[in-house]
Amino acid sequence: MIRKKLIFILISLFSMIFYTQGQTNSSQARAYLIGPGDIIEGKVLGEGDYDFKVTVDDDGNIEIPFSDKPVQAMCKTERQLRAEITQLIARYVRDPQLSLRVAERRSRPPVTIYGEVRQQQQVILTRQTRLLEILSFAGGVTEKAGGIIQVFRPQPPLCADPKELEEWKAQANDEQGVPSRLYSLSSVKQGREESNPVIYPGDIIIVQKASPVYVIGEVMALREIPITENGLTLTEAIAQAGGFSREAKTKEIRIRRLKQNSKDREIIVVNYDEIRNGKQKDIALQPEDIVEVGRAKRGVGGTILDILTGSARSFTQVLPQRVLY
Repeated sequence: MIRKKLIFILISLFSMIFYTQGQTNSSQARAYLIGPGDIIEGKVLGEGDYDFKVTVDDDGNIEIPFSDKPVQAMCKTERQLRAEITQLIARYVRDPQLSLRVAERRSRPPVTIYGEVRQQQQVILTRQTRLLEILSFAGGVTEKAGGIIQVFRPQPPLCADPKELEEWKAQANDEQGVPSRLYSLSSVKQGREESNPVIYPGDIIIVQKASPVYVIGEVMALREIPITENGLTLTEAIAQAGGFSREAKTKEIRIRRLKQNSKDREIIVVNYDEIRNGKQKDIALQPEDIVEVGRAKRGVGGTILDILTGSARSFTQVLPQRVLY
């Protein structure tokens, strides 16, 4: 378990380093595939007349002054485009020394990640990135995260590998027809290939919030408790609510549970003492359960003790107060 946590932290740290280096590292820049909207800048050593700065059009082409035809730039790397344009310049200049770079990357929208992550943000991708790395870059998930991650793909990826596109198939569409796919958070953390897809520019990642359980009545703190990917039992919920108050009726705890496909609730009565003593199995709670801890009836002796110790607030607060001089 500790080893997995360490690996997860290391992945997060490395992802931050790689993201920063991606803005300036030339080897990663060469791997960038050019797309519409990108601004390309080229300079020829000692031949200023052949310098150019152009924008890739919607068809993926660029217009350069010394070529009578548009040059296809779409889905090419800087190195590939440099080699092609160098051949064109060589018609007019002997042994041209062309430096070419993508001056501004405008062809790809950022990836958006929000929901139950520690740092909701937009991330500009400069290289191939998978879901686990994006999740790590966002600081990991919060305590309220459920077990599901949803990835929306509003537009087809630009210059994507056809094999990778085949691996990603939408499971559902939202009201606007945007395809999406669901992934198990636990499977993503384990690095399973089928749950760790390549993320493309423009993708929207949502870490869904865990469904809540409500604990009310005679507990130390009324709580809304999320059901995490590991589930939540009755004893865990009571513990997170601070335990029982002194007046709690532990032998008769009521769980109000939604009936299937209905807004009505059924009542499940549980003897907590038997669970604590191992005579009854702990109860696995379900989303939207209401755990209600009632108040046990107290005798006269118990009420008097409450008055003496100041515990019976509802009784003493209504008594008149006088000052004896």
